[in-house]
Amino acid sequence: MEIAALWTGWKNPEDGQILRSFTMLTVNADDHPFMRNYYKPKDEKRMVVILDDAEYDAWLIAAPDESLSFMRQYPAERMEVKSG
Repeated sequence: MEIAALWTGWKNPEDGQILRSFTMLTVNADDHPFMRNYYKPKDEKRMVVILDDAEYDAWLIAAPDESLSFMRQYPAERMEVKSG
């Protein structure tokens, strides 16, 4: 599963160590048939932005103005719960 994320690195001025950080992007899922079931009734529902396999390379090279086209809910019919 590919999740849309952003990452950066910065150099610690005290010791020169490179530190990396990242964030997984999310969208509202209040009306998502699957993900809305995993939150308390009055809480905002969120889900990570899941990319189709065919979108992975496009996400990595997308210009900022193209990035918004990826910010959408993943179709519920393509998700399933596996108990383990």
